[in-house]
Amino acid sequence: MFNSKIQVYSGTRATGRLHLGNYLGMVKGAIELQNKYSCVYSVVDLHAITTPYDKDRLEENTLNVVLDYLAAGLNPEKSLIEVQSLVPQHMELAYYLGTLYPVSRLEDLPTYKEKKAQFPKYVNMGLLYYPVLMAADVLLYKASLVPVGVDQEPHLEVMREIARNFNRQYGETFVQPQRFATKGEYVPSLTGEGKMSKTREGSFINLTDSLEEIKNKLAKVPTDNGGPGKFPTSGPVHNLFKLVELFEGKGEAEEYKHRYQVSGIRYQDVKKELAEAIFKELEPIQDKRRELEKDTDSVKQMLSEHSKKLRAIAQETVEEVKEKMGFINI
Repeated sequence: MFNSKIQVYSGTRATGRLHLGNYLGMVKGAIELQNKYSCVYSVVDLHAITTPYDKDRLEENTLNVVLDYLAAGLNPEKSLIEVQSLVPQHMELAYYLGTLYPVSRLEDLPTYKEKKAQFPKYVNMGLLYYPVLMAADVLLYKASLVPVGVDQEPHLEVMREIARNFNRQYGETFVQPQRFATKGEYVPSLTGEGKMSKTREGSFINLTDSLEEIKNKLAKVPTDNGGPGKFPTSGPVHNLFKLVELFEGKGEAEEYKHRYQVSGIRYQDVKKELAEAIFKELEPIQDKRRELEKDTDSVKQMLSEHSKKLRAIAQETVEEVKEKMGFINI
């Protein structure tokens, strides 16, 4: 079923329930990929502690992401599902790779600057080192495809630079990972600015939200007077119609835009239909999740078995790296 030739790797931070951005940007692509490639999908709990977190809920948040993975369609018979901290080779490889990369490049990365501004009292070495650990996550399994949004391209370039640096200095070892683009690679925030993110309150819809919760969240999305007039090319209204396109189709979104320009629209109607379309897609996921919640011991057993397989694969890479770097072998 599984072999050491991993081709796809992707990780989601252990910050609780998955939201629509995770689902469209990663999970739906992952479901497609698991039928074609050998895949690892990870809950990256080591990355989660680089920003403020609740230690008493870390385990719960980690398991919640796994449950959402499985409920959304990831198949543990086709993909290996990982909790990052259960495979310590991630941290070991990150240290070796970190000796090949300049601090100045890490300080210039957009995500590091953004997180420094967002959490000015929580700027730590783990946050600075985040892209190196991310590189180790993927390179550990020598994966070539990473299903992430376009905003992660700077981190992917760090991976490629590190892979090139290692190959140049120690001999051909790593492939240079490429981004696998998905239909919903950029899901806009409900606030009207940026992308949907768990770290921005009011910006996201969880996969576990009820129809009423979805309606209430969409009701708070900023709008304008609804036309008639020129349709906005950016901002909250533009983002709202991006969600319409993702869940109701491009034709429906174009019809709304036409009405906006010619006669005007009522946002109450738009948001109601959008909420129903979102919930229609999420309802079967929620039903499956309720079944999984009845037997979390089996889920944990699956994670244990998958971790054992992944540690064996990861150790092969670590031993190869240590040998090429000249470490003692006894």
